[in-house]
Amino acid sequence: MANNDEDRYVVPNRERGGWDVVKEDHQRASAHFSTQAEAIARAREIVENSGGGRGDVRIQGRDGQFRDSDSGIKNETKAKDRR
Repeated sequence: MANNDEDRYVVPNRERGGWDVVKEDHQRASAHFSTQAEAIARAREIVENSGGGRGDVRIQGRDGQFRDSDSGIKNETKAKDRR
């Protein structure tokens, strides 16, 4: 399992609109985007660069529920994902 510093979360920004990329127990956002797709792409870049690909990207929907996650390249297994 990855260290929490390597994980990134894509969450809706209720004050400004759009989407933020944050760490767990964050003080502020690492990045802010108008679309969720842009935020997911940036979160993946951060995981690959800062965590060496060992972290996860966890994606929240507008309702606050986590709807998806994506493992970094070093955290992937060869087994097919069965969701």
